[in-house]
Amino acid sequence: MEITTFSALSDPNRLQIVELLLEGSLTVGEIAERLQIRQPQVSKHLRILLEAGLVEVQAEANRRRYKLRLEPLQEIDAWLADYLRIWNERFDKLEHYLDQLKGRKNK
Repeated sequence: MEITTFSALSDPNRLQIVELLLEGSLTVGEIAERLQIRQPQVSKHLRILLEAGLVEVQAEANRRRYKLRLEPLQEIDAWLADYLRIWNERFDKLEHYLDQLKGRKNK
């Protein structure tokens, strides 16, 4: 997994753009309108998301629509799965320990 994915998502505006694109492809103007920020700012954020591989551009007549690429998000999910497994193991051990304490109190 590339660190550029996390860097790209670290900005709140870019994260909001990604969340908007979960619903479907949008133009720069549509994104700017929904986020209430100027189009040049949206274009800057989209360029960073494009460089990180999180979005792709689809030419549609004289418009450019931006679409979310799921592969980088799937890579994050796979990376997080290892940590989720570790935390689940720890919670299971904690649950076992608490059950033991309960058993001692009930005696």
